[in-house]
Amino acid sequence: MREELFGKVVLITGASSGIGARVAELLLERGAIPVLTARSMDKMRQWSASRSGEHGVYEMDVQSDSQVAEVIGQVLARYGRIDVLLNNAGFGEFMLVEDASMAHFQEMMDVNYLGTVRCTRAALPAMLQAGRGHIVNVASMAGKMASAKSAGYSATKHALLGFTNALRQELRGRGVAVSAVNPGPIDTPFFERADPEGRYVRNIRWFMMSPDKVARAIVSVLETRRAELDMPWTAAVGTKFMQLFPRIGNALFGKLMNRK
Repeated sequence: MREELFGKVVLITGASSGIGARVAELLLERGAIPVLTARSMDKMRQWSASRSGEHGVYEMDVQSDSQVAEVIGQVLARYGRIDVLLNNAGFGEFMLVEDASMAHFQEMMDVNYLGTVRCTRAALPAMLQAGRGHIVNVASMAGKMASAKSAGYSATKHALLGFTNALRQELRGRGVAVSAVNPGPIDTPFFERADPEGRYVRNIRWFMMSPDKVARAIVSVLETRRAELDMPWTAAVGTKFMQLFPRIGNALFGKLMNRK
């Protein structure tokens, strides 16, 4: 059974560009009320100026406890509810552990993992009081299958999946669904910071997904309340193979995975 999104208030983090902005467009087409949040108000204002339909834009840094609480409070005051929380904010930097500073690990963990925890904790009480809601966390296939130069990034996504799976069990039977979306490489501005020299992008260009494909898959998860989605399917199969046969998998696919 598909969930009707018309009129639903969907708060999206990391919505100034890429996947978050495209999901917001698709939600507007379905009559939902996307609430875009990010650090870049300029980009969100530009997005908002060219769209019609009810929506909201708020400056919010998921690293700030106070700002997250304030913005989510403002959204609840304005709409009376948050039907869906889409935790999409995140970034990556690819480098060897021996070359990385502690700040490299700390900032990614603070945004990718703790940012999701902050937003979830702020929005969850209203969902529980209403007896309904949906929390969707955008993780990554890197949270299931790590590769060289992604130790910091993969660790954040492993943590995020652990949090998601535990939260789903805690909220079972309480009206609030919890989902994880685990995409592989996507052709978005993510790689401007993750791979500034473009080497990794050149090596895996053939494998990268379009933002529209991933955004549509996320909207489908919102409609079906599916617990978890791995994409593309080839990466999902590869992950299962690596988990079952790690030695063989590393021998067969190690060089491909580590071309950063």
